[in-house]
Amino acid sequence: MKNLEISRRRFLQGSGALVGALTLGGLAGPGPVLAAEDFQGYPDRFGMLTDTTKCLGCRICEAACNKANGLPPPEVPFSDQKVFDRKRRTTAGALTVVNRYRGTGASAPPVFRKIQCMHCNEPACASACLVGALKKTPEGPVLYDESFCIGCRYCMNACPYTGLAYEYNDPLTPAVTKCTMCYKRIKDGGTPACAEACPTKATVFGKRADLLEIAHDRIRQSPDKYVPQVFGEHEAGGAGWLYLASVPFQQLDLPDDLGSTPYPEFTRDWLLGVPLVLILWPTLLMGIRHFNQRLGDNGAIVTAEQEVKK
Repeated sequence: MKNLEISRRRFLQGSGALVGALTLGGLAGPGPVLAAEDFQGYPDRFGMLTDTTKCLGCRICEAACNKANGLPPPEVPFSDQKVFDRKRRTTAGALTVVNRYRGTGASAPPVFRKIQCMHCNEPACASACLVGALKKTPEGPVLYDESFCIGCRYCMNACPYTGLAYEYNDPLTPAVTKCTMCYKRIKDGGTPACAEACPTKATVFGKRADLLEIAHDRIRQSPDKYVPQVFGEHEAGGAGWLYLASVPFQQLDLPDDLGSTPYPEFTRDWLLGVPLVLILWPTLLMGIRHFNQRLGDNGAIVTAEQEVKK
């Protein structure tokens, strides 16, 4: 019985230390947890600017993205305009999609918007991830590491732009999927596939600071053409993907109630308790249950050798 008490005490002391360390320090992951620090953004990061007044809805950007990422052919060919009959969102097989919207006025031409991950300055998806599977890179893109993912999909719920999708059709290795802003191309000194392929340069790539200057300059030069706002400059702390438009942004399914505070600011205190409640306590209780199952009828600890002899 004495050995039993010592073993039980050591088990509970070790478990308590683990709980305390992980609760105070956060779960381990590849890089800093954005929810635990005041992140102002990398000054030289890259970004993208989409001018919806220049978009023709040709879907060439979709085709370029599909090819660059080795995705399967779409159910609806890229040349088929019937795809615009319904609103779409990104999926595991389509990291960017273009939707059609009504212009202002009965006779106004339609407006098209390219949809993908917004690559936020302080991404809510990364702050919501319990294991650090998502992170903001110094170059600008927000990347996902499948090897760390536990499949909780909190990132999808946290994203205010529904920019992430999930691979439901692969039961063995389901994963979150998202635009990477062609990170490898950027690292190699290239341009993201969608921007490179766009025939009207509706989407352009460059340093985020330079893109903001370009966007504001277009608004100043053509005030009757543009809404006097660059979407993504301040929304939810700012994003790496910026938009210009001739119609209100909410008319293009871009939210108008995000404010300028980064989403991680709202979740920092709450997230400190999430690992304890959802991961650490269940793990601790399962360990206690396993410990108790290995006790013999007389209170002695049953060894593996004794279990085999049974």
